[in-house]
Amino acid sequence: MSISHKIYTGLRGDKTIWSIVVLLALVSTFVVYSAGGSFFAITQGISPEGLLMKHVGTLAIGFVVMYIAYLLPYQRYKTLAPWLLLLSVVLLVYTLANGVEINGARRWIRLPLGVTLQTSDLAKVALVLFVADRMTRFKDYIQDFQKAFLPLIVPILLVCVLVMPSDLSTAVLLFVSMLFLLWIGRVNWKYLVSLVMLGLVMFSFVISLGLLFPSVIRVDTWAERIKDFVESESIPLMDSDAPLEQIDYARMAIAHGGFWGQGPGKSTMRNFLPASYSDFVYAILLEEYGFVGGLFVLGLYVLLLFRVIKLVTLSSKSFGAMAAMGLTIVLVLQAFSNMAVSVHLIPVTGLTLPVISKGGTSILFTCFSLGIILSVSRYVERQHAAKRAES
Repeated sequence: MSISHKIYTGLRGDKTIWSIVVLLALVSTFVVYSAGGSFFAITQGISPEGLLMKHVGTLAIGFVVMYIAYLLPYQRYKTLAPWLLLLSVVLLVYTLANGVEINGARRWIRLPLGVTLQTSDLAKVALVLFVADRMTRFKDYIQDFQKAFLPLIVPILLVCVLVMPSDLSTAVLLFVSMLFLLWIGRVNWKYLVSLVMLGLVMFSFVISLGLLFPSVIRVDTWAERIKDFVESESIPLMDSDAPLEQIDYARMAIAHGGFWGQGPGKSTMRNFLPASYSDFVYAILLEEYGFVGGLFVLGLYVLLLFRVIKLVTLSSKSFGAMAAMGLTIVLVLQAFSNMAVSVHLIPVTGLTLPVISKGGTSILFTCFSLGIILSVSRYVERQHAAKRAES
């Protein structure tokens, strides 16, 4: 029996989810290594091998985080949820005031040893855990606005408003994910409508502040991206005088890829996409591995969603089930958003492709989320094994 087989059989929880995570990490390794050979990486003194080693190191740390999160009983996260949310709010406020600005956005704080932390990544996990906790804690009277729904509305709006000034796409992602989670938790549709209306009011308020403080709230960037998306036409000819945008190069990459792709490491558009191993990594994947490769990766995220839905249907609608569902919704919606940008279905967002895109805190908190999901899966598996033993 091989070591890999022993490890596989020794793991508890949904084996399909474990396999999905490993496959996404393998895809990430190949694509990031290829994108590391781009003109932009070379001019910045980054070698493909150096980028690969750094990325593999981040993935390795992420897998350690995931395994530790998997080993912890999921009930522990119920206790941690309020404290994680409080920490997230404090860090988000600090980021707005003293955050590190990178590429025109103030989303990071600097930690010791030169490490940067994107605080919205922590906020995503913390908010899901908190909402899942409150939904199950007040499930007996979830229809009561003051007793149950008000404690949910305020945290959702607070976190989204704090994230929005520097990262609108993540704020929208979180808001929509929470709507889905509340709907799955059978919250009265009137309350969902009220949350949407309040969200629109807060969004208008942030826009108004952005007109007064453009250096803090990136209203101009949002408007420019929407304008570029609406006014974009077909891909210009290569000899055209019209300047090409990132999305144009992404669409050209997809066209070059065709059905089967150009082959590993044979991307040409990576030399024109500055974010070829992060925001537009899916476009490079489509160029090198074609429609087949893109469909395979899309299928992995869809399969993850269906496996967690099955997990929820097999378990009682407890904190664990709601937390797993909420974290999966965030991950899958983020993946769909990243892919939609590459194929020009929505404006540029800046959202990474979970696990696949190069990133520090993004990969670590994604792995943390997957570890929690696997912890819930391990508990459900144990419950079913006990039931089978009794029967």
